[in-house]
Amino acid sequence: MIAYGLSGAMTRLEREGPIFLGLVGIGQMGRALLTQTLHLPGFRPKVLVDHRPERAKKILLEAGFSPLDLVETSSPQQAQAALEAGKTVLSEDDSLPAQVGMVDVVVDATGSPEAGGRIALQAIQEGKHIVSLNVESDVVAGPLLTRMARQAGVVYTGSAGDEPGAVMELYDFALSMGVTPLVIGKGKNNPLNYSSNPDTAAEAAARHQMNPRMLASFQDGTKTMVEMTAMANATGFLPDCPGAHGPAGGVNDLLRLYRTRQEGGILEHYGVVEYVNGVAPGVFLIYTTPHQELRQELAYLSQGEGPHYLLYRPYHLTSLETPRTILRAVLYGEGSILPAAGAPYADTVAVAKRDLKAGETLDGIGGYTAYGTILTRTEAKACNAFPMGLASPGVKVLRDIPQGTILTWDMVQPDEDSVLLKLRRQQDALEARGSL
Repeated sequence: MIAYGLSGAMTRLEREGPIFLGLVGIGQMGRALLTQTLHLPGFRPKVLVDHRPERAKKILLEAGFSPLDLVETSSPQQAQAALEAGKTVLSEDDSLPAQVGMVDVVVDATGSPEAGGRIALQAIQEGKHIVSLNVESDVVAGPLLTRMARQAGVVYTGSAGDEPGAVMELYDFALSMGVTPLVIGKGKNNPLNYSSNPDTAAEAAARHQMNPRMLASFQDGTKTMVEMTAMANATGFLPDCPGAHGPAGGVNDLLRLYRTRQEGGILEHYGVVEYVNGVAPGVFLIYTTPHQELRQELAYLSQGEGPHYLLYRPYHLTSLETPRTILRAVLYGEGSILPAAGAPYADTVAVAKRDLKAGETLDGIGGYTAYGTILTRTEAKACNAFPMGLASPGVKVLRDIPQGTILTWDMVQPDEDSVLLKLRRQQDALEARGSL
């Protein structure tokens, strides 16, 4: 089999020196990525971190690793010595991969906003590329982390395969053809249920072998809002309305739905990020061109009569596409998706999932107390909205808040020990000065 492009690069790396990975989080996506990179040429998953390291150990042993090849430690010095001896390190300390000199890239697959901010910050400070599958953290402080990584000469990036990364491939494809993107978006594969929580999601989560909090974050819309926020911050496209429209429809409905109201559609304007209840796990982009020659060519190529056309990708393969992002970071110093200059353009803000009482605490994404919705950054600043990614356990509610209310900074007492909170405050200060 002949390899070229990124696959050819993997073959060269296998001969000349593979990429040493530090992987934090061996949950659903981390398990798949670990198994995959164990067998891909050019990669060595060498420092593996999870709060249950036995999960990583089980995968490694099933893949044929000898227990003698595994070293469990949280010491950077011992980990470095283990790697030099050709061994693999297991740990519960998520700061370890950044501190081990032989690690080239740190991959965050935790899904925890707070852990994501801490892991990314330390990787950048230690001069490591950071590939984040943690969109929940990125939408809180991604613009700042991008700025810090650029100054440090490393790459901070989201991953190919996640829906924002898949949308960015369509976006780059469209721009490289010289056409004009109008709408970018993703599908949603379950009905929106703002009150979903780990209890109501438990039965379906068990059937799908999922964490019920994760499934609840899909059902209550938070995950979709976070992903759209990442798309917005990478492109400058904005939600057309708070929470976006989210109509029901299939692929054949997209061009009809996503027109302006004057044209018979649902939009107030173009340059928007959206989601549709349907077409999941796909992503889409609607574009146009003013050039008659291009329209004639598109008609010849069975793309329709225009003036609007659809790019549609019917899949996104989550962490299975992450090796492509790792390669681009190491080989070319590029990311798959990262906040653009001038970001943030949008925010995912916290909304009370039920009536909240003064004195109780929030419980994070996919929990019982709040869900996230997307606002433009201008709207979020105008109402002093509190980011959903900061609505973590330990954040105290200061007064009674009715169900459906957008939480504001003055309604809660943030967790002052939070690294992500410190990053967000630093980002907000830079944004206010126009320095991001």
